[in-house]
Formats: sequence, C-alpha cells, structure tokens
Amino acid sequence: MEKGKKPVSKDIKHEYPIRGMDFVAAGEASSNIKHTLQLIGFAPAIIRRAAIAAYESEMNIVIHATEGTLKTTISPERIEIIAADTGPGIPDIELAMREGYSTAPDHIREMGFGAGMGLPNIKNVSDEFTLDSTFGKGTTLKVVIYNQ
Repeated sequence: MEKGKKPVSKDIKHEYPIRGMDFVAAGEASSNIKHTLQLIGFAPAIIRRAAIAAYESEMNIVIHATEGTLKTTISPERIEIIAADTGPGIPDIELAMREGYSTAPDHIREMGFGAGMGLPNIKNVSDEFTLDSTFGKGTTLKVVIYNQ
C-alpha cells in the first residue's frame, strides 16, 4: 500500500456485465477496477498488472463472446479477477496462448483489436492464471495478482 492510504479491511467485490460487440462501453469495467485500486492505495506496479489483466479479459469478452461478466475480489493480500462468458469457447487453448495467434475477424482487427496478445499478456502479468473453456459454450479465466 502507498503511504497515507488505509489498507482494505474486508474483501471488496464487484461484478460487471459485459456485452459482446459493445465497443462503446468496452474498457469501462477495467477502468473502474483500476480506479478502485488507486483509491485503496495499491502500488502503481500492482495496479498496472491488474489493469492489464482486466482490460485484456474484458476485450476478449467484447470481441469473442455473446455476453459475460468480469468479477473482482480485492483484499489486502491479493486481487482476483474472474472473466466468464457465454460464447464460442476456445477450441485449442495451447494455440490461443501463442503470441500473435488470433481468431478475431478482419473487421475487429481493422479497429485495432484482436492482435493475439490478450491471453499471453494476461498470463504474463498474473501470479496465478487458470483458463477453462468448453467449445461451443464459453470460457472462464481466473487471474490472481498478489499484493507484494
């Protein structure tokens, strides 16, 4: 925690609904998460990691899913982010984890999204990373970032 800020005394939980293809609202949930962490007083490096994980997770839902949720649990020790969606699922997780691999359609890439760095970026900023997907049903991603 930064000097002068009070530590979190109990878990803070938020849930944000995310709609597929809603590029107008895209980024709002991750921005709110970042702002909450700043208000609490987490160190900038921890906030940056959580903001990256939240934003990339949120954009994956917007780009690939019909709908989903971004849930956070913030405690003094850790930040947990769970992104769950109903969408096409990931047919090959190993392939999806490769930098540069993307299934985003051309019109999404033309907007500057879908470069195939989302999942690798999330994993790189996470202390714990769990990805479960059922093809044709959806995906759940859990990220934990420790406050150390």
